[in-house]
Amino acid sequence: MTRAKKRSRRPDMGIKRIHHVAYRCRDAKETVEFYRDLLGMDFQLAIAEDKVPSTGAPDPYMHIFLDAGQGNVLAFFELPNSPDMGRDENTPQWVQHIALEVESMDELMAMKQRLEDAGIDVLGPTDHTIFKSIYFFDPNGHRIELAANTAEPGMHKELKRVAEDMLEEWSRTKKAPRHAAWMHGDEEFKPLDP
Repeated sequence: MTRAKKRSRRPDMGIKRIHHVAYRCRDAKETVEFYRDLLGMDFQLAIAEDKVPSTGAPDPYMHIFLDAGQGNVLAFFELPNSPDMGRDENTPQWVQHIALEVESMDELMAMKQRLEDAGIDVLGPTDHTIFKSIYFFDPNGHRIELAANTAEPGMHKELKRVAEDMLEEWSRTKKAPRHAAWMHGDEEFKPLDP
């Protein structure tokens, strides 16, 4: 099947955006305080039930919702009757993370200082060419990334242009394709449309 045929089979869905993304937390109050007081996210609402609405299973929970900006919502569940939280030991710790965008590099560096002043270990900034990031862990052990966009004009357009070819090559070889070697300092970025 050709790439054009694969793309044409994409369903015409009415998805508008992500409504919310939910993770587990150890302590709902501590989680709200971390995201609200350190990251400036507004605590929107809390929902608590003694039974799971979709299944009716007796499993009390606290479900908290935080405003991540521009209609994005980050939510957490505290499950007091479930076994302690764990993590997928087969997945490297750096893979699963929550990435939040900040306005600028100045804001990124101010957030880094604020977190470090609160005693939180922060890694970075790390240069990803199209954005720079810092990394740290929330009280639940979730890896958090704060990112400031730094892309030059044309970079996102070029990445979109080569995305399908990169995916196809990766699927065949499981080796990093070289279509965007400029992202790793191997060559200079040259926009197609100057």
